[in-house]
Amino acid sequence: MSRARWFAHPLGSFGLLMVWMLLVDDFSSVGHWLLGSFLAILIPRLTSTWWPSLPRIRSWKYLFVFIWHMLTDIIVANFQVARLAFKKIDDLQPRWVQVPCELEEDIAIFLLASAISLAPGTVAASVDRERSILTVHALHCEDEQALIAEIKRRYEQPLKEAFACSAL
Repeated sequence: MSRARWFAHPLGSFGLLMVWMLLVDDFSSVGHWLLGSFLAILIPRLTSTWWPSLPRIRSWKYLFVFIWHMLTDIIVANFQVARLAFKKIDDLQPRWVQVPCELEEDIAIFLLASAISLAPGTVAASVDRERSILTVHALHCEDEQALIAEIKRRYEQPLKEAFACSAL
């Protein structure tokens, strides 16, 4: 049997082993390491047909740029929403915004929708794959086009670069 078959999902196997060791809470027992390793190899092999194939990450740099933007935006958005909480409710301008999406990989679309939803004040409500539209609800949006441009620049562009599928 080939090496790839033994370790169908190496990171998944490592994660399962670590979870097992944390659950048994005994890192000194060789028996727990052996049983955990056996399960970490067996479970991914038995379930490998259920796992989706993940796209190749072309640029880790842009994936880290995306993560950095997401984390900083979550922190900044917390303060913005807190400030909005002290305003009169009549001052809020909630909006549904249709964001055109150029991403093709499912994982990239998932990451984009998750980043939008994790930042307080915005929620990715739906993804229309046929029309390539992401529907976003914003708690307060004065300029719809500025919001779309910011989502495309800060989230979509780094994801496009990170998961770009080009013939190399």
